[in-house]
Amino acid sequence: MESIGREKCNATKFHTLGLYFSTYYLPSGFNPGLCSSLPPVYSQGALGGNIIGSGIFISPKGVLEHSGSVGLALIVWVLGGGVSALGSLCYAELGVTIPKSGGDYSYVTEIFGGLTGFLLLWSAVLIMYPTTLAVIALTFSNYVLQPAFPYCAPSYVATRILSTACILLLTWVNCSSVRWATRIQDVFTVGKLLALGLIIVVGLVQLCKGHYEALHPQAAFEFLRPVSVGQVALAFLQASFAFSGWNFLNYVTEEVVEPRRNVPLAIYISIPLVTLVYTLTNIAYFSSMTPEELLASNAVAVTFGEKLLGMFSSIMPISVALSTFGGINGYLFTSSRLCFSGAREGHLPSLLAMIHLKHCTPIPALMLCCTATIVILCIGETHNLINYVSFINYLSYGVTIGGLLYYRWKKPSLYRPIKVNLMVPISYLLFWAFLLGFSLYSEPVVCGVGLVIMLTGVPVYFLGVSWKDKPKCIYDFIASITYMGQKLCFVVFPQIDPLEQANPPQS
Repeated sequence: MESIGREKCNATKFHTLGLYFSTYYLPSGFNPGLCSSLPPVYSQGALGGNIIGSGIFISPKGVLEHSGSVGLALIVWVLGGGVSALGSLCYAELGVTIPKSGGDYSYVTEIFGGLTGFLLLWSAVLIMYPTTLAVIALTFSNYVLQPAFPYCAPSYVATRILSTACILLLTWVNCSSVRWATRIQDVFTVGKLLALGLIIVVGLVQLCKGHYEALHPQAAFEFLRPVSVGQVALAFLQASFAFSGWNFLNYVTEEVVEPRRNVPLAIYISIPLVTLVYTLTNIAYFSSMTPEELLASNAVAVTFGEKLLGMFSSIMPISVALSTFGGINGYLFTSSRLCFSGAREGHLPSLLAMIHLKHCTPIPALMLCCTATIVILCIGETHNLINYVSFINYLSYGVTIGGLLYYRWKKPSLYRPIKVNLMVPISYLLFWAFLLGFSLYSEPVVCGVGLVIMLTGVPVYFLGVSWKDKPKCIYDFIASITYMGQKLCFVVFPQIDPLEQANPPQS
């Protein structure tokens, strides 16, 4: 441990979230200004399996419950894809205009300044990523345990224990090896594609046999209960959880070859494809299950398999479990990148910008995300958690896309390799205002809690980031905690090639 000993370290003060860490000790040769990003392989691995996400195995029940009919549920899925396409085009412009890693957080910080960016980061670290991980982990445990509980839902304790074990295992893998983590992402994506492909093919066979009673227009728009505009807004929130990977490309914009051509091309191909897959999957469900059966199921794909696959029905829970396992791994990838960007900007503890000296993995960032996820696992229920995280996600998307319009006004002459028609962000923001307003009206507690947690970041920002001249005793305490964290995790700041530093590229 001599490499991080005090006797060989230079003390450097940084005004990062001063309540926790704002002074740290570095081994000689490590420059704190060089923590620009993780190794490229680490950032790219998260994209492989998250556009077609595990949410399609989670959200159909919630969409149907809030929309009240099969026909309206299918319309919600199609429109959800259209809204995601509008948002993706706006993000494409931001991604090539502000070519920074970190997605929404980097754009909002650049456009609106530190406080707004910090609030977005605060909500992402405390709400978005941990809650999404908790939902996917609970889905994993439900699908694994459902065959053992054929006549009832798996017990609360059993699902939480298995979910926690899954989170801990994948955190350990991501801490231990970048290569292991990326291979898991590649391998377990196969489970997702197998499950969706099997559902769609079997569903089409059912339709060819004439089993489409629930899809007849008269039956499809027969409402199970009275539906309000607020309930439709909540149905969109449920569907949006399945589409929530559409902005992940913006976390690696700097690494995309020919972004002006390839980013829009990826959007034009992927979003319609994902929307088609999701719509066909729901049609397949309705070809074999009545709306009442779907709402009564705790694991929709398992019920689908039991009805149609006979002795091969075990394929379905295994495939979905593989899919969700890979989904958890992918979100752990991207959450650590966001922490990296936040620490680089001085909005998060400097310890979170450090990587393991040998494995080059961001152990402190991964441990933070793991801890927050386990806490949320113990206090939340899947359906409410989806509304909770989707509301905050949409709030962040709207602020970011509103920033696009403000940036157009603030810097009209700035070169923009991609420039979308103004009606694209305006249309998105009109839908955004409708969705958030009616969702908050229908679920004031669930959605309001997210707002309250986000606003708690205001005093944290002013005390930890904005307040520059803290007492020396605070700096000394923070320095000792950071030093202890470095020794515990054996982490340092990443270092660039000294030759690159001595001979910067000529512009």
